[in-house]
Amino acid sequence: MTAQPDHQAAVPPMRTFAELRIALSAYGFPGDSVSFEDELAGTDLDDLTRVREIIQAYRHRVMLRCDPQGMAALMRSTEDVVFELGQKMAAAEGNGRR
Repeated sequence: MTAQPDHQAAVPPMRTFAELRIALSAYGFPGDSVSFEDELAGTDLDDLTRVREIIQAYRHRVMLRCDPQGMAALMRSTEDVVFELGQKMAAAEGNGRR
């Protein structure tokens, strides 16, 4: 068994459709519950691969909302991210020329 990050304790149970629906209502991004239901309604429930993909995507959205570091990353401005990437690219170029 692998160690889980500390934020995992705050993640609600999402083992069933009912638990996932509750988690999306309480912790999901605005519109997630409706989008989840729309995607499921538009999917053949016998296509287990597609159903699993949908479930995983929405579970990850709830997990992201429960992760303070994840939310902090989402709230960064575009300018801040562009600046940081520029700094990292400049540093990488500088390291490659030595």
